[in-house]
Amino acid sequence: MTESTTDRRKRLSELRGSISSADSKNDLIDAIDDALGVAAPEGDPATIESLGKRYRGQADDAMKVHDRSDAVSRKGLPDIWVGDTSVLASAAVDAATRAAEQMADALRGGGNVLLTLSDAIEAAQTQDGAGRTKLRDARGQLGGKDGFFDTWHEDDGEEAARKKARSLASTGVDELHAAAVTADDAARAAARDLNKYAAEARAGKLSTDDLSAVDRLALADAANVSGDPEWNEILSANDLERSGRAMENLSPAEQARMEKLLAGASTPQEKAYLMKALASGYSVDEVETFGGKIHGKDATWLQEHLSPITTGGDSMDDEGVNANGSNTNTDPQAFDGQGWTQGGDGQEGSCVASSTVTARAMVDPVYALGLTGGPSGQEDDADAFRDRLVDEQHRVHEEGDGGHTHFWTDVPDGMDNDGKTEVVNKEISPHTGSGYEFKEVKSADDRRDVLPDIEKSVADGKPVPIGIEGYDDGDRSGHAVMIVGQEGDMLQVYNPWGTTTWISEDDFVNGGMAKASSNSLPDAYGVHVPQD
Repeated sequence: MTESTTDRRKRLSELRGSISSADSKNDLIDAIDDALGVAAPEGDPATIESLGKRYRGQADDAMKVHDRSDAVSRKGLPDIWVGDTSVLASAAVDAATRAAEQMADALRGGGNVLLTLSDAIEAAQTQDGAGRTKLRDARGQLGGKDGFFDTWHEDDGEEAARKKARSLASTGVDELHAAAVTADDAARAAARDLNKYAAEARAGKLSTDDLSAVDRLALADAANVSGDPEWNEILSANDLERSGRAMENLSPAEQARMEKLLAGASTPQEKAYLMKALASGYSVDEVETFGGKIHGKDATWLQEHLSPITTGGDSMDDEGVNANGSNTNTDPQAFDGQGWTQGGDGQEGSCVASSTVTARAMVDPVYALGLTGGPSGQEDDADAFRDRLVDEQHRVHEEGDGGHTHFWTDVPDGMDNDGKTEVVNKEISPHTGSGYEFKEVKSADDRRDVLPDIEKSVADGKPVPIGIEGYDDGDRSGHAVMIVGQEGDMLQVYNPWGTTTWISEDDFVNGGMAKASSNSLPDAYGVHVPQD
């Protein structure tokens, strides 16, 4: 099995210690041989560089399309409808302009990522080669292994020779490790950014012949009205793919009904939520019922009732931390003033169930409306929302066989990882199409290794449950949060205390989860990763 870049990094870190502490010739020879046996950084820098330059050139072509669309938009267009679902011509041109800009940004960004990766691999291979030369020289100085009786005594000359070779080998393995770190960091950063750019090439993901190109562009472009549009798009990359497949699988009569529903929608946001319901796995009958509840509502109402998480444009600003280690800059997430909070007030031990309920509401607008708007879908009552939310949290807690504060009460108090696996697969997976698998991430290397999977999942629109913990004099505290967004090397975390905030990759890897919780919960210990 091929070693991952993280495996090589970890193995060479261990071998640095083995070589520097080797107190016999044979142990040193074994450690040097093991280090030389670790594969060198892989990749062809020239090929990667060529691809990067090609992508950057294609970005220029995409910008020419953008400039032409923008020029048409500026001239003004009559209020005519186009497409199968009645999209205003002006809206279609604006969507095309933004799609071309996104495509150019993705191609240019992807090209830059590949050029950076090429440089990093070339540097890592050069450093690795220099280190291997030193290790081979050190191995040559040692000669053959000592026999059984030779190991009983090492004279001064032999000791001096061993220490000299060990010093050279230590320098060599340090260079191999540094090269492995460079290659690992570069590979993960490239995977992260390329996955993100791929997810942002949105219009092409809605691949169905049952909607025109104009309709697909408009749906991919639809965003909620509060917050940065790029961070508050209604249809995720996964939604676009699933809704396209769902349209393809409908009968001709059902396709016609779905197109009629979309054509009758009052706003682009209403159209997008109808498609999101289809992507979530609902039948056309169920989408039609849902559509009747949201029809004619303005974009603000739709966002408040159907989107539990809104990301503010200033949400990534670094404003420092509070006395308890949490980020000062957090976004409260609430409906009508009542937070999407565990137990309604953050006091119950229902964090797993509560984060699961909110995550499902993020990917399932029919479910979200049932919580916020009640059976009719029309309510705007904070107290009623709280009652329904807490009831759902308790239902999911029981579904996962969660614990209770005392045997005679029904007050939730924690859930184990088996229960967590069960509830996320029952509540979230049917609406994203991806089952969840638990991975323990007790070390920095484990967390570093799983990061690309986390980041790809959230870029596609699939929330990722994270277990965090801390110890005080041997007493453990645990909590459950969700990774719900990613931008560059930053991760957006939903905490069922009712807030979202951003942490860095380094925070996740190296015990900085307090920024999304408190000092008592610094470490991620487990991740439920969506499996495609």
